[in-house]
Amino acid sequence: MLSILDRYFLRELGQTVAATAIVLLAIMSGTTFAQVLKQVANGSFPASVMFQVLGLNMLDSLSTLLLLAGFIGILLALGRMYRESEMHVLASSGMGPRGLLRPVALLALILALVVGVVSLWLGPWAAAKSSQVVAAANRSVIAAGLDAGRFTELPGKGGIILVDTLSRDGSQLGRTFIATERTGKDGVQQVKLITGTKGHLYQGSNGEDRYLSLDDGWQYEIPLGGDNWRRMQYQRNDTSLTNVQSDDDDDPAHTLDTFTLAHVDNADARAEFAWRTIAPAMALVLVMLALPMSRQSPREPRFGRLLLAVLGFYAYYLVLALCRGQISKGHWHHAGSLWAVSALVFALAVWLFQRQYAARKPRGGTA
Repeated sequence: MLSILDRYFLRELGQTVAATAIVLLAIMSGTTFAQVLKQVANGSFPASVMFQVLGLNMLDSLSTLLLLAGFIGILLALGRMYRESEMHVLASSGMGPRGLLRPVALLALILALVVGVVSLWLGPWAAAKSSQVVAAANRSVIAAGLDAGRFTELPGKGGIILVDTLSRDGSQLGRTFIATERTGKDGVQQVKLITGTKGHLYQGSNGEDRYLSLDDGWQYEIPLGGDNWRRMQYQRNDTSLTNVQSDDDDDPAHTLDTFTLAHVDNADARAEFAWRTIAPAMALVLVMLALPMSRQSPREPRFGRLLLAVLGFYAYYLVLALCRGQISKGHWHHAGSLWAVSALVFALAVWLFQRQYAARKPRGGTA
């Protein structure tokens, strides 16, 4: 049964953590949106799947955002209580460290549960779904924004295409016109024009490459600044289309679900599994670390402790990232280093918290 004081702490801390998460989410959405726009401009993503990829990328990075939001939110909430002397009044009324630990521990468990769900299930699902969306764009020219009767830029700066009719699934094309520009072996820029009475889209034998087959048409190769044009009539002409790909590094382990990842024995899989499993423990460590770092005096600068706390967060996160890098390189073969660092930081936070509430020895006077 929660006391009135417990409910007060939970309400203040929960509201501040939620508000911090919303602010961080707005910042992260702007940064992620800029990255996706850059990929669209480079031809790596079709504009039609831009917002799907944006939302899935934000879900994938939600675990780190929640860790930072919980840490900063508790710092801000408790820091305000210290500056306004609420904590001093409560302490003088008989509230000991247990009175603060009980609601904070409950909030930490809730935060660890949410972070665990995101890290172990929702994040990998979002990463796999994003890869599926991009793969679906490779299998359909409709996903690349192709529409009948309109000039469309092919993904990856593959050229310009125009069709007069298009089937519902995007695989069958009517009269087609394609214009591309390339550099010849002699270093001269060439314009390549291809026309066809009909065409169809198909995948390569590896399931990844994409080709456009045109029937009964003409192909022109025109060197810029020259008069040695080449014209060829064909019955069938197969043209390779640039795949829609992300600018991010390919990480197959990141898209695997956690159960499958646990049974894969390679360095990348071990590093990814270790990072996912340590995320809920990181929430508990950061909440515990926020307790001693939030203590402030009324005259202390408002954001002085906050700056030191954020630097501490990134130092802890960076050490864990370095341990993960050693696992991914095959130098270490288990997640013991991540747990050891987390246990050390947690023990340090407990010692600092106990030291704050320890009874001070009176100074000895001289007779």
